[in-house]
Amino acid sequence: MSDNLSNPMPGSANAHGPRVARSATNQPLIADHDRPNENKPVRPVQRWKKPRARRMNLSLTRVDAWSVAKVTFLLALAGALIKIVAVLVLWTILKIAGVFDQLTTMVSSAGLDAGGINLANVLSLPTVLGGVTLFSIVEMVLITIVVSIFALLYNVVCALVGGVHITLGDD
Repeated sequence: MSDNLSNPMPGSANAHGPRVARSATNQPLIADHDRPNENKPVRPVQRWKKPRARRMNLSLTRVDAWSVAKVTFLLALAGALIKIVAVLVLWTILKIAGVFDQLTTMVSSAGLDAGGINLANVLSLPTVLGGVTLFSIVEMVLITIVVSIFALLYNVVCALVGGVHITLGDD
């Protein structure tokens, strides 16, 4: 048997195409009309055009009050933690710079400490952080309650008006 499959001759049927099983007479085992899709590309090569942006008109007609309350609470918690850390850093910088000592000196030289209030105790780190923490907790609760009430009011108003209409685009 000749070695036509591994070393095709120029001009033979399989020189530029896929390998085809041949008989001893060098004829294909399967006729070309029985293989209509062979040697044809699966898909023609196309250049993709840039798709145009789609636009959708939507309406926000209802918000879940419980979902709004959870998200608001977590955002208020994050804000409270940021506030506490910022006050801690600011207090440390002011303490290192000696601002509290200068303030105590100015108050005592002006004669304003007649009430027996020790300014060092009022501006101590535990007192300042305790006040900021208490203020942050109250703020978290109030913000969560107020935003939840606004979510419920939004649902009532949307039942009357139809909601907020927005257009979204796919760019």
